[in-house]
Amino acid sequence: MRFEYTGRHVEVSPAIRKHVEDHFKKMDHIFNGTTAWTHVIIEVEKNRQIGELIVHWRDHTLTAKDINADLYMALTRAIAKIEKQALKLKEKTIDRKQGARRTATVAPTPDGLLEASPRPPRIIAARRYSIKPMTAEEATLTLTSQTDQFVVFRDADTDRIGVLYKRKDGNFGLIEP
Repeated sequence: MRFEYTGRHVEVSPAIRKHVEDHFKKMDHIFNGTTAWTHVIIEVEKNRQIGELIVHWRDHTLTAKDINADLYMALTRAIAKIEKQALKLKEKTIDRKQGARRTATVAPTPDGLLEASPRPPRIIAARRYSIKPMTAEEATLTLTSQTDQFVVFRDADTDRIGVLYKRKDGNFGLIEP
């Protein structure tokens, strides 16, 4: 495990480094020697000692921060928070892998009696169309020049909305309300 230290308004002493690294050695069973790196930020503001840890492990970022009058106690409590997060993350990945069922037990053997149920129809959002006033003949000319299957227009004579669509036989169909 790689460590990086930042001291804000305080010098990072070798004793502080040893304290943090000893605590992380006790958590070796969690990290399993993977390439994790820790950024330790130590800050002093008046009587408050702030210990903050940022651990990058397995594409995840674990963070913990603690404030105490004693710097060593703040770091110890922040390390305990990191340990709790790391255990939770590790258990989550183990449960996901061990909880998976084999496909042989999930899928029954094909005996010819299985039928695939059709998916229910769903509404797919389409683009918006501008409705232009035109006659049915003008809509036909517009539809022949486009690759669309239909055109929505406002009839210039009756001021009603109509839909002109291409039929499979090559003709056009007109839907009016």
